[in-house]
Parts: sequence; C-alpha cells; structure tokens
Amino acid sequence: MAMSASAQLSKVVKRQYMELPQGDNVQAMYIWIDGTGEGLRCKTRTLDSEPKSIEDLPEWNFDGSSTYQSEGSNSDMYLIPSAMFRDPFRKDPNKLVLCEVLKYNRKPAETNHRRTCKKIMEMIDHQIPWFGMEQEYTILGTDGHPFGWPSNGFPGPQGPYYCGVGADKAYGRDVVEAHYRACLYAGVKICGTNAEVMPAQWEFQVGPCEGISMGDHLWVARFILHRVCEDFGVVASFDPKPIPGNWNGAGCHTNFSTKEMREDGGLKCIEACIDKLGKRHNYHIRAYDPKGGLDNARRLTGHHETSNIHEFSAGVANRGASIRIPRTVGQEKKGYFEDRRPSANCDPYAVTEALIRTCLLDEEGDEPLYQSKNTIHP
Repeated sequence: MAMSASAQLSKVVKRQYMELPQGDNVQAMYIWIDGTGEGLRCKTRTLDSEPKSIEDLPEWNFDGSSTYQSEGSNSDMYLIPSAMFRDPFRKDPNKLVLCEVLKYNRKPAETNHRRTCKKIMEMIDHQIPWFGMEQEYTILGTDGHPFGWPSNGFPGPQGPYYCGVGADKAYGRDVVEAHYRACLYAGVKICGTNAEVMPAQWEFQVGPCEGISMGDHLWVARFILHRVCEDFGVVASFDPKPIPGNWNGAGCHTNFSTKEMREDGGLKCIEACIDKLGKRHNYHIRAYDPKGGLDNARRLTGHHETSNIHEFSAGVANRGASIRIPRTVGQEKKGYFEDRRPSANCDPYAVTEALIRTCLLDEEGDEPLYQSKNTIHP
C-alpha cells in the first residue's frame, strides 16, 4: 500500500527538536475551511505570550487565490479567530485556532457558513439546542486504495468488521487511538469511537455540544484526524461513497434535541419536528453535503443502512429511515432524534443551521427564509 514519503522521515530526530524550550513564545496554528467547503488549510504564527481567550488572538490573512477562494488580482482574505483549542502536536502552551474567513470587503467567504449559523443559534439559544454528530471516515493509502485491503482485490464481505477486534477485522486502529487521545488533549468533545461496517472505515462521535460549538468541535476533530493520518503516512477520506458497489458509504448522522424534547412528554415535540422535516426534505438534502446533494446521491440509495435520497421516512430504531427515533426515546417519551441524511463530508454549520431553521424557526419551502430577507446578514 502506498504511504507518504513524509511518513518515512525519522520521528526520533524530529523529537529532539520538538523538546527544545520555546521560552515565553507560543505557536498558534490558524485553521480554516477552504473554497471547496470540505478541505482544511493551516498555517502558524508566533505569539509573544499564551492567549487566554479568543480576544487575545490577532486577525491574520492568507492568499485566497491558492485556496479556491479569490482571484489573484485581489487575493487577500482575512482569518478571524473563532475557537481555540490546545495543540496536541506541539503541546502546551501552543494552540490550535479555528478561524472564519472573510473576503477583502469583510463579508463572509462563500464557504464560511459559521457566520450565519452563529446568528441563527443566537436567535434560539433559550431553547438550549444540543447536537451530537457521528463522523464516519475511511483510511486510505496515498494512492486512494483502502488501508489493509488486498492490492489487487477485495477483503471478505461485510459482516465481521463493525466493532470488530483482531488484525483481520480492524484495519488501522493505531490511527483511531492516536486521534482519540489527541482530541481529548485538545479539549474537543469527542465522546466515542468504533470500527464501521466496511473494513478500513471508522467512526468517531462528537457531542453533546450546544449551538455553534458543534461545528467548531467537529471541524477541529477533522483537522486533528488529518494531521494524525499525515504522521502515519495515510489519508483520511470523508467521501460519502469511497468504494462503489456492495460496500457501506460514510455519513455524519446528526443527533438533535432541545430542552423541551429532553423533558417529560418531549416526544410530542420530536414528532412535530419530524413532521416539519418531512415537508422540507429537498432543502435539507441540498444543505447536507458540499455539492448540494450530488455527493449524497451516491450514498443515499435505500441500501446499506441508508434511506432513499428522493423519499423522506422516519421510524423507531429504523436505520433505513431518514430520521431515526432511538428505541429508548420511544419508550421514555422524551430525548432526541437522529437525522441520518448528512454526508460524511457535510459542513456541520450548514447541517445544524438547517435543523434549527426548520424545526425551531418554522421555516418552509426550499430556501432559507431569514437569509432571503437579509435579516441576519452581517
């Protein structure tokens, strides 16, 4: 299997430099979403002291013409620090800094969905929305071949791999364990992980997170995964259907609740939300992958534990439905529901915003109401 040349460099040699004292200086790695809506970029600057809050971090800029975000003749883009985490690669006191991207005129870049999502979340923060997202991904070699798969064939059929144990069932566990511990160190609200149905496919869960923090924590968890895979010389793919044929795709199932749903009798509120979602299926499909539904069309076929992209459905403990109500929720008449439609490469800001717009702001139709009326634009 093809691995990156960088992975062959001596980590022992690197370690002697990483252990050198850095004085009072702090390295802050600024992270942002590029023009594809799913790729991540980063660069590092030196700060004179350890930042204690976002307000202590300066704005920065970058060349947007090299990240699919601007023309070369007017390429400066602004990086606005939005969330800060501990750096598990350089370790304390160094930081990871998730940023929003603004264009030259200080308006949000086209793939900056955080700005609008944050304003939407502020409109309903009294309802205390909680989210939990289940991020599936596939470990690949640098040649795009799934990690551990025979070079000229396929592994055995699906069945023994989900939550599997053993060298013939779990492919790439070292990556998973390293990522989990790195997220815990960083302060990401990672809450679990497991091997998935297709060999070399894994899942980690992030949450519960309130409001805008869901998107912040998931994007940083993705960044950490990419960096961990870089160290191991492999690639993390969030493609929703990395291998065609009789193999499971990759999603990002999204669990959602409000204070009312979590209280006694909350099932009525859950059912009301599901009814609203059913009337706005096409809007959500467009919001649930960065290509407006084209990526998900390869995954949501009605097979391999998915619903059909053209139909809306809901059911208790039904993993073939658009919306699943967990069995315990049906029994206790309160809790949360799971939207199984978002693709693995979705933007969590867009997904959580869409859920709030439909379920709590009672929007209808195929367009986001408040955006079209310019009531929340910066």
